[in-house]
Amino acid sequence: MGKSTSMKQAAVVFGALAFGWLAIEMAFKPFLDKARGSMDKSDPNHDPDDTDVHKDDSAREIDDDSSSKRPTSYAEAVAKNTAPVA
Repeated sequence: MGKSTSMKQAAVVFGALAFGWLAIEMAFKPFLDKARGSMDKSDPNHDPDDTDVHKDDSAREIDDDSSSKRPTSYAEAVAKNTAPVA
């Protein structure tokens, strides 16, 4: 056999890497398409944890009516449920 040059070795390595990349892309195509679609839809500036916290806070502010407010301790619960005897 002839002497292998560095250019031939680089071409073989590059070809093997390209073939491996294409094989992985074809094998995992459905998963990769779904993941890429999800990333395209996502907003990097939107944090779902922050949104959920703000929704809970706004619900509490709207429900601030004293008749529907839940007691925060056992003593408040007993005091609220104890009716004066007439």
